[in-house]
Amino acid sequence: MSDVSWFALLSTIAAMLGIAIGVLLPALAMGRAISSALEALARQPEAERSIMRTLFIGLAMIESLAIYVLVIALIILFRNPLLEYLLESAP
Repeated sequence: MSDVSWFALLSTIAAMLGIAIGVLLPALAMGRAISSALEALARQPEAERSIMRTLFIGLAMIESLAIYVLVIALIILFRNPLLEYLLESAP
């Protein structure tokens, strides 16, 4: 295999690992946030409005992290500047 093929293979593996970790950790954080919010609602039902508002803002922030991981992984896969450099310098 040429250097370009190895680099493309390693980039694909790195993107797969990045997506796997980048989706797993925010999913765990979302589950923990929802669990904590439900516990808080059980303790203070009168504070439902502020708890839910804070929960949804937090969930949106956590979800944005997963979206950023997806964007970076797609850049690695389809528009990798190092791969373009290797292709230009290849004989």
